[in-house]
Amino acid sequence: MPMSKASSARVARRIATAAAYGGGGIGLVGGAAVGLLFTELQLAKRHIGGSDDEPPEADGLYGGAFGRLYAGRELRMAFLGDSTAAGQGVHRARQTPGALLASALAAVAERPVELRNVALSGAMSDDLERQITLLLSAREPAMAPDVCVIMIGANDVTHRMSPARSVRYLSDAVARLRTAGCEVVVGTCPDLGSVEPVGQPLRWIARRLSRQLAAAQTIAVVEEGGRTVSLGDLLGPEFSANPRELFGPDNYHPSAEGYATAAMAVLPTLCAALGLWPDERPDSRRREGVLPVARAAAEAAAEGGTEVAGMRGPWALLKRRRRRRLPPAEETTWQREEEPEHH
Repeated sequence: MPMSKASSARVARRIATAAAYGGGGIGLVGGAAVGLLFTELQLAKRHIGGSDDEPPEADGLYGGAFGRLYAGRELRMAFLGDSTAAGQGVHRARQTPGALLASALAAVAERPVELRNVALSGAMSDDLERQITLLLSAREPAMAPDVCVIMIGANDVTHRMSPARSVRYLSDAVARLRTAGCEVVVGTCPDLGSVEPVGQPLRWIARRLSRQLAAAQTIAVVEEGGRTVSLGDLLGPEFSANPRELFGPDNYHPSAEGYATAAMAVLPTLCAALGLWPDERPDSRRREGVLPVARAAAEAAAEGGTEVAGMRGPWALLKRRRRRRLPPAEETTWQREEEPEHH
């Protein structure tokens, strides 16, 4: 039986509290269920094709047409996290979520955007410290990214990292980036129950664990001054409705169309974090409003594309922003010259 949102909020708060105070894992499902979960996971892996291809290199400057107006004052965006953040599963740089968002952000801001992606396929939340060090060590303090997008959590679930540890690593990462002056947008743990080859009861357990982690991540991120976007059933409800179209060849990572769907969900929050779009008043018709942080986190975890941003005290603003269609993703000069075609 699915948990109520009130119960989900309590569990998320317990995980976030344990993370804040150095607690260990919290038993979210029984030992027998955990054993069954990972037995079936091994069986499911036989039906999920893997991909050993390196994600395409998408670093570079986007929106070069605006360079004359903003020479040397481009927006700096960084991507951190796991294979989804890296763009695993597509073959052209412009199909990765980083390139899609860099192109869209440049179009909205009418300003060049410099993209740096340090995400690593297979990474768990404990790799974020290394990624941030790599990102910041090569820059002068005044040249830290203006905004960082983090996508993380799926490997924490599949590799059985305790949710409290997972959330603690993410909380520390957001705090470090905020101290460096970066805005932070986190795409929370996707719903692993939407992976098509996974059957019951693994699907139900995976969905429950994923959503509990996503809600706890939201609490921690908001309390450190970041914003979250729920990636829901692998970056939006379209994935469950159209798995053949929106999953890639390995049936696990998104396809080019899937990454575009994800980018459309993240773009409004990214622009709001940078002050490029006004924060519209909550619309009660879309079930938006001010809620206790834990309740907002539970609401967001249950619906892909939902944003949570902090307010004063124990309150958060929950928004279901309208997705904006993306302009065609451009290639950087380096990509146009060097990137080979894949057939």
